[in-house]
Amino acid sequence: MGGEWGQSDICPESAQEWTIQVGQDHLDMDLGAITKYSALHAKPNGLILQYGTAGFRTKAEHLDHVMFRMGLLAVLRSKQTKSTIGVMVTASHNPEEDNGVKLVDPLGEMLAPSWEEHATCLANAEEQDMQRVLIDISEKEAVNLQQDAFVVIGRDTRPSSEKLSQSVIDGVTVLGGQFHDYGLLTTPQLHYMVYCRNTGGRYGKATVEGYYQKLSKAFVELTKQASCSGDEYRSLKVDCANGIGALKLREMEHYFSQGLSVQLFNDGSKGKLNHLCGADFVKSHQKPPQGMEIKSNERCCSFDGDADRIVYYYHDADGHFHLIDGDKIATLISSFLKELLVEIGESLNIGVVQTAYANGSSTRYLEEVMKVPVYCTKTGVKHLHHKAQEFDIGVYFEANGHGTALFSTAVEMKIKQSAEQLEDKKRKAAKMLENIIDLFNQAAGDAISDMLVIEAILALKGLTVQQWDALYTDLPNRQLKVQVADRRVISTTNAERQAVTPPGLQEAINDLVKKYKLSRAFVRPSGTEDVVRVYAEADSQESADHLAHEVSLAVFQLAGGIGERPQPGF
Repeated sequence: MGGEWGQSDICPESAQEWTIQVGQDHLDMDLGAITKYSALHAKPNGLILQYGTAGFRTKAEHLDHVMFRMGLLAVLRSKQTKSTIGVMVTASHNPEEDNGVKLVDPLGEMLAPSWEEHATCLANAEEQDMQRVLIDISEKEAVNLQQDAFVVIGRDTRPSSEKLSQSVIDGVTVLGGQFHDYGLLTTPQLHYMVYCRNTGGRYGKATVEGYYQKLSKAFVELTKQASCSGDEYRSLKVDCANGIGALKLREMEHYFSQGLSVQLFNDGSKGKLNHLCGADFVKSHQKPPQGMEIKSNERCCSFDGDADRIVYYYHDADGHFHLIDGDKIATLISSFLKELLVEIGESLNIGVVQTAYANGSSTRYLEEVMKVPVYCTKTGVKHLHHKAQEFDIGVYFEANGHGTALFSTAVEMKIKQSAEQLEDKKRKAAKMLENIIDLFNQAAGDAISDMLVIEAILALKGLTVQQWDALYTDLPNRQLKVQVADRRVISTTNAERQAVTPPGLQEAINDLVKKYKLSRAFVRPSGTEDVVRVYAEADSQESADHLAHEVSLAVFQLAGGIGERPQPGF
């Protein structure tokens, strides 16, 4: 894995030192070396990329210059925050030919929005403008270039990832940054490493071993407290999307094997990454992955390509497929946390954060049955994570299975105290909560961590997968896409649940929704392509389909649809 501090040989003595006076600060940048090495990672002509929620993503062969430049940017961000910054080379659930990169901020969270703009600007700069853009960023963000920089790097199992992560290292070293290359990691593991390093080890030990031990110890402690039932030895089938999740789960399984036996499928030994498997495939096609035989009522789950999303599913006795998505995962977790708090006698404020895509039944169940407040934010993990930080305990999941729970520092201290001071049942509940807190990866949604949390809760509550599924019944829904000339004609408000423009569209949707029972519908522009996404739900599949089609027609007519008019029938 290389030493703790990496240095590469990219610092030619002859390159001239440029010193720029900015206010009172002396900023040093070896611009000669940057120019020289940038030419070795040249930008293809005419390529424009945008740093989005998932960082940069495109075909792997177009990314070499972006990787080098993100190495440079990570050093500037590290100097500015006086913290370790992470760089993850992955394209998550995209096809194997693609790749991508994202930066991880000091507390394991996603890159700050103002720096997303710097990333886009730097990635798209022409060769001759590189120096100017770097100086601009340094001036705008008051970066002290004398400050030390430290960057940690991780990558997924794509064939292109190793070479691309080397390009990141080139960028880091040419700006004099130091680095540690973790090699193969799941995305959430890299988030965890960054968080550990910037909290002086308070959150955990910044090694793969440290991650395995922290989570497994909490899991084994929890499952010891499960009352012995017929399902004494629990087993779970895991589809690893032919990705990094398989490698890491294999390394980890012996740590927690006394509490759970996992059978791995699509482990990367023969299939292609994310091809006909993985959480995204299962969720969008509503069927099990290829390469996995499922007997009725067996618990199964799927990770996505970089192991930051998870969905569960099973076949019932009649062979029907049942998906348990992020909404139901959030419901299981928040209900359990609320029960523990009641048991301990703590009145902490717990909130569940969803997006407009959350099924209406889940929102109703949480608010009316569990009496847990639910909040809605715009689509995108960073919005959910940010909102969840406002509570003592915040649980957030997107329907696609990406999510986690966050606990405020005050809550963690309080629960630790309770676990030491309370008596009997209360103490037992506080101890459980203490272990659950350790089992969550609070830096990011994490398929391995979430899987262990879910397995622990099912064991402790003695629930089968069917009983979990039966907490509430999802309202039938339908999602469609409408092609438009320019997606920017649609703007939304109220967490994307209402259209502001074009004029007349929201009124049209309101009138259509009135025709159906238990119905709602919304439209939002895609973040990546010129399409408008339509979501509709109602009391029956037929009604949901009709409503989705009628809303699509309204979008087509009022928002500049192109191509063929939306047709009914799916």
